[in-house]
Amino acid sequence: MPVSRRGFLRLIGADGATHGAWLSARGLEAHFADAQAQGQRARPVLPPGVEEIRISSNENPLGPGRAVLDAMIGKFPEAGRYPFNASPTDSALVSALADRFRVKTDSIVLGAGSQEILKNAVRAWVTPEKSLVTSLPTFENCTNFAKRQKLPVAEVKVDSAMRLDVEAMIAAASKGDAGLVFFNNPNNPTATVHGGKTVADMVERIRKASPSTVILIDEAYHEYVTDPAYESAVPIALSTPNVLVARTFSKAYGLAGMRIGFAIGRAETLKPLAAMRMPYNVSAFGVVAAMTSLGDPMHVANERARNTDVRAFTMKALLEMGVKPADSQANFLFADVGMPAKDFREACAKQGVVVGRDFPPFEKTHCRISIGTMAEMQRAVEVFRSALKTTTTTAASGGAKGGR
Repeated sequence: MPVSRRGFLRLIGADGATHGAWLSARGLEAHFADAQAQGQRARPVLPPGVEEIRISSNENPLGPGRAVLDAMIGKFPEAGRYPFNASPTDSALVSALADRFRVKTDSIVLGAGSQEILKNAVRAWVTPEKSLVTSLPTFENCTNFAKRQKLPVAEVKVDSAMRLDVEAMIAAASKGDAGLVFFNNPNNPTATVHGGKTVADMVERIRKASPSTVILIDEAYHEYVTDPAYESAVPIALSTPNVLVARTFSKAYGLAGMRIGFAIGRAETLKPLAAMRMPYNVSAFGVVAAMTSLGDPMHVANERARNTDVRAFTMKALLEMGVKPADSQANFLFADVGMPAKDFREACAKQGVVVGRDFPPFEKTHCRISIGTMAEMQRAVEVFRSALKTTTTTAASGGAKGGR
């Protein structure tokens, strides 16, 4: 029996806030590296009755805009159709993205989030003879997948400012045995960014030293950057062989739960990714959500402004506590809390605030904190202050776990 929008909202208990939360961006990113490696979704256990503030997974705390929610709800009558039989089709989303970037459709490849793009890039260009060159720490998708396949990985530690060490990455990629360079800009978890000139110079030098090496620039947090030196690498990818950019609707667009990402570059560069794309990898709901999002630029602009304000508030509060975050150009912070992330995370969880998992090699000093709403962060910074005092007192009395 067909279900109307009003009827569906009644089924889920439906005021706008309820269905907004049900379809929101807040997914279940793994909070611990060991659980992630096993494909699990571990989360800390909060005390009974404690309300959760989840600032651990770099999600947009407000989720998609109202127009997107309405569009997704309107898709339920077509829930029984495959994406190529629903309206709009996944091909329509490719065309919409091609129009947005003024390219042909063969310069766009869709993914189930940008993660499918990243994994397929490893499949396409990393071999037992051709290594993955990446940063440490960075988004682990490429690294973990390559290691599970027992493929060679060269991890270059970030510099003292928590930025990707460009010179060291160029050196590692210029040895002639690099199949793929993964360059996360802004970088997750450190939230730092490199300017357009630096990225262009890096691409030129790697291309000159090793023309067959493919360079993947991940711009998942592109919309949040406020640094005037930053420039998207999309123009470079469209004009340069063996360069591609990955983007996602998971962050500023608020569609993490919908799993929509895409790669953009020259058709000949993307051909291996297109061949590896999983059939029906995007849902009818994700397609209509993404297309509606593209038609609502004010939602992203408002989200960017909101995040900028709340990020500044959070950074100021942390600095006043003596906690130094790296310069953030994303919707999260990487902060030197002066103790193991595990201890800080557990102390915060006792008061209902869930922060990020460990990120080696900085798991003994740094914690990643996502940016929630202003109300959430106002509450969270008080919990941070309490957690820092509690853990400092425990360590001073000799009771810190593991003797830390």
